Amino acid sequence: MPYTNILAAFTKRLRPKDAPTALGGLSLAQGRIEVLSGLTVALALVPEAVAFSFVAGVDPLVGLYAAFIVGLITAIFGGRPGMISGATGALAVVMVALVAQYGVQYLFATVILMGLIQITVGVLHWGKFIRMVPHPVMLGFVNGLAVVIFLAQLEQFRVEDASGQQVWMSGSSLWITLGLVLATMALIWVTPKVTRLVPAPLMAIGLVAAAAIFFDLPVPRVGDMASLKGGLPTFQIPIVAFDFETLKIILPYAVILAMIGLIESLLTLNLVGEMTDQRGGASKECIAQGAANTVTGFFGGMGGCAMIGQSMINVKSGGRTRLSGISAAIFLLMFILFASQIIEMIPLAALIGVMFMVVIGTFAWQSLRVLWIVPRSDALVIILVTLVTVFANLATAVVVGVIVSALVYAWNSAAHIHAKIRPSETLKGARVYEIEGPLFFGSAAGFQELFNPADDPEVVILDFMNSRIVDQSALQAIEAVAGKYNEAGKRLQLRHLSHDCHSLLSKAGQLVVEKDDDPDYALAVDYDIRLGRIGGH
Repeated sequence: MPYTNILAAFTKRLRPKDAPTALGGLSLAQGRIEVLSGLTVALALVPEAVAFSFVAGVDPLVGLYAAFIVGLITAIFGGRPGMISGATGALAVVMVALVAQYGVQYLFATVILMGLIQITVGVLHWGKFIRMVPHPVMLGFVNGLAVVIFLAQLEQFRVEDASGQQVWMSGSSLWITLGLVLATMALIWVTPKVTRLVPAPLMAIGLVAAAAIFFDLPVPRVGDMASLKGGLPTFQIPIVAFDFETLKIILPYAVILAMIGLIESLLTLNLVGEMTDQRGGASKECIAQGAANTVTGFFGGMGGCAMIGQSMINVKSGGRTRLSGISAAIFLLMFILFASQIIEMIPLAALIGVMFMVVIGTFAWQSLRVLWIVPRSDALVIILVTLVTVFANLATAVVVGVIVSALVYAWNSAAHIHAKIRPSETLKGARVYEIEGPLFFGSAAGFQELFNPADDPEVVILDFMNSRIVDQSALQAIEAVAGKYNEAGKRLQLRHLSHDCHSLLSKAGQLVVEKDDDPDYALAVDYDIRLGRIGGH
């Protein structure tokens, strides 16, 4: 009975909320699709993990172990069923300097610390800030990533010459490889029109690999990159000195890797969520990624994060539950332990064709048309994020995109501050300024330029019914205007301010006119009432 309960609890984790209620939530047909999707992903993971290991300057098994451990843990505990995680190029390009200068043991220690940082981010629920990424940044992200995936596949067309130098493929080998790539892409496109019993990418890989092996075609194979054969990953504590000097070395790398990993994972989580109509799970994904990297560091892996290319392969192959990700990780381990010779015979052209189809499916082609419709600032952000993703890295691109979007928003909002001027209906001879638009640091200067104390009457009323006091800069601007009217010997009254503004604007007792319909929103600034003025800590 206990084993039955354990199995029921496990299958419940694998089941999406709207799954059919058969075989613990998975029908035989869906279960088969999930497993086959996992097999397809595992085949695509092999050359990626090996290539990224070379980029980082470590043994290929270090990348393969990371793909297995990170993929398995995040598949079970991650925030989005159907997402695939593993060793990625975005992390590898940061790791190469660390490995070259200090060695692979420092990399393992860094990956452990990276994981602990990611767990902390998840526990503090900081993952929710990914909601602040604007849609133009998302478009630039997917476009840039599509270009990066495409450029990465071009490296597979390089081979070693007689002197051991990397040169571009040429002659019959090039033309046969291109033919197999096109054949793979055509099969992926045609297969769903014929049958859906087998995921199209898996069918294409199988048929192209069979043709290459049967006819002994002279094309690069997976085994030409490196040997995949290995044993089970073993637990080991990184061989580094546990002191402050080591921490000074690994902490900067750990912070950068944690940021890049979480940004790529959370953006992939949003993208997969849009495709599968799922929401939430950001904090859960942060904790799962952190736990996976912490464990990976103790088992000789290079760490990893979500992989948008493999996630797209999985989702488009029919993978919708945790079973597909778990299957991919287990198949990858089986390749390492038992089937390395078979996998090494697969032509790289088949896997390149699969990734080219991922590029076509990932790139937001509608954004090319949208560029001429949306505001120029949004078009600029899309192009900027795409270029920074390609020429720098994903984390930098997203940060740059968010900053530029925020600055554009602040600039546009600052231009909206204005005032309607009319005589007061209740106080004879007084003039009313009806302020419209948000008052914050960007519009503070424009707000002060609205007034001319020398030409105004003895009593001036500022009505904030259609405005919002946002920050401390806004309060300082109001006090600056009040000071000018005081110097001119005139009285300034403020209406429709929130209660915390009443407390802060205490420079002159006659400033505030109490109203029953004053708003009751809170103001996010620090102040010291004892100073009798606005202040910051």
